[in-house]
Amino acid sequence: MKKKEKKELSPQMQKVNNWLTTHFGRISYVEKIFFVDHMRTMIHAGLSLVEAIDILEKETENKKFKMIIASIKSEVEQGQTFSDVLARYPKAFPIIYVKMVAAGEIAGKLEESLEQIVVQMQKNHDLISSIRGAMIYPAVIITAMIGVATLMVTVILPKLLVIFKDFDTELPLATKVLIVITDFASNPFNLTVIVISLICFTTLYIYLLRKVYGFKRFIHNVNLHLPIFGKVIKQINLARFSLTLSSLLKSTVPIMTAVDITADTCSNVLYKDSLHRASETIQQGTPLSEILSEYNKLFPPMVTEMIMVGERTGEIGHMLNELSDFFAKAVDKTMKNFTTIIEPVIILVLGVAVAGMAVAVIMPMYSLVQNF
Repeated sequence: MKKKEKKELSPQMQKVNNWLTTHFGRISYVEKIFFVDHMRTMIHAGLSLVEAIDILEKETENKKFKMIIASIKSEVEQGQTFSDVLARYPKAFPIIYVKMVAAGEIAGKLEESLEQIVVQMQKNHDLISSIRGAMIYPAVIITAMIGVATLMVTVILPKLLVIFKDFDTELPLATKVLIVITDFASNPFNLTVIVISLICFTTLYIYLLRKVYGFKRFIHNVNLHLPIFGKVIKQINLARFSLTLSSLLKSTVPIMTAVDITADTCSNVLYKDSLHRASETIQQGTPLSEILSEYNKLFPPMVTEMIMVGERTGEIGHMLNELSDFFAKAVDKTMKNFTTIIEPVIILVLGVAVAGMAVAVIMPMYSLVQNF
């Protein structure tokens, strides 16, 4: 039997398919690391840039990434610089990596720049993975608790508590409170109002956080003062700051530009603002350590002192790398202990909730038995 020929898409359908792939396709972080790392390996082996890109296009299975790599190859073949082409795809290649590639091209050290990018990406990936991994357990437990609580209040308790409404005796306060909560939550109208209110509140919060700078700054400032979480947020921002700045300086990017780019990699707005101001002040000849020492609540003395030593010895890149390793390990350690810290809190909250419901249900029964 003859094999069925693969049906080709019409030009219109091909355009639709390409549009959907471009706008809704996703490129994973691991795929980006694979691209940069293999690019470095092939250039080290003596292949030309176009040959390396051509091989990577064939190796890549991700349709969106394959289309981007094909476009990059075409534009590089036309004589455009690799960094200029990468800059046209900011979602796939952030500005930090583009600047490092550009610095490597100017200095004739593209391979070294790519190696530095791989190191930076792997460290950043490890940092994100440790945070996500630590948050999975609490998220699952809290979601399960909310689900069980909703089921109890809307389905199980209304059927159980209905018998207490016919009691002639005075009900305990805990039982009265539970009946009021159950009656309110089991009413479809009230439940609809609660859900709509939560959706509206969440939507408004996200809108204000994205559009209103003052609100965003206020929330980010509050986040830094939260117990446990505040410390972790500071460590994450300091780890990103030191890692990114170290990578950029090692790639011979000028310090003023490096600090400005580093600011955008920080998730907290207070760190972003302080670093953007620092990049402007550096133009006046003020050392980075002296500028950051003015923001002592964001940059602890250890950070500014080590940067100062690096400035004096000409080893600022090395000192920042040491700082990035220190804070990355601190975040990893805190995240590993996070489950241990939050587990007793979850158990305590769950225990109090179960005990409260048990008391509210058992006490009326005990009173009824005593009356008989």
